[in-house]
Amino acid sequence: MSKCEHCIVRQFSSLNTLNKEDLIRISACKEGYTVKKGEAIFEEGQHLDGVYCIKEGICKLTKLSNNGRSQIIKFIKRGDLLGLRTMLGNDTVNLSAIAIEDMEVCFIPKADIMSAFHTNPKFTDSVLREVCDDLKEADNHIVNMAQKPVKERLASYLLEFKEDFGEDDEGYLGLQLSREEIAGMVGTATESLIRMLSDFSKKGLIETKGKRIRITDENSLERLSEGF
Repeated sequence: MSKCEHCIVRQFSSLNTLNKEDLIRISACKEGYTVKKGEAIFEEGQHLDGVYCIKEGICKLTKLSNNGRSQIIKFIKRGDLLGLRTMLGNDTVNLSAIAIEDMEVCFIPKADIMSAFHTNPKFTDSVLREVCDDLKEADNHIVNMAQKPVKERLASYLLEFKEDFGEDDEGYLGLQLSREEIAGMVGTATESLIRMLSDFSKKGLIETKGKRIRITDENSLERLSEGF
């Protein structure tokens, strides 16, 4: 397990504002481990005693509705921190984090994060900004789910997947999801999602190969996502 002060992953999160002394202290206390595909990093209702730094891999954050259906809220990737809002609010988590591929994560105890939070103004400011960005993203998600038709939501998420996770060597989206997972993100039935992807393909907006999706007409997909 690499030392925090030498870990490039910290450059993508609030950890990049910590000084060398904080990083050395955190490095001595952190716990690194592997999370296999399908396993939970934590589950809804659990109390966290620290935060998770994602070193490798992708997980999904899900919320269980009253009818027992799991709704995907967002995806977390390399460099992201999990559990900041819960830790600051001293509350249980209201989402579950499930690995969609094998992951490497580091757990940093609450005491070490809070010590830096109280003594390092730059870190405090960065953490608060990160929490505010998460809340803004949640607000946008609520508006999209309430106001956008499902085809517009699907177009928006496909474009977001490309922006956030890039493409592989063949031009397919770097994030590979099952049709059930995409349907959960968009908020529709899997059968409806499959029909929409087929319709997008017939219109030349995308190409599919198994789970893989390639955007072939990004401009038209953007117009669709905006309601045109």
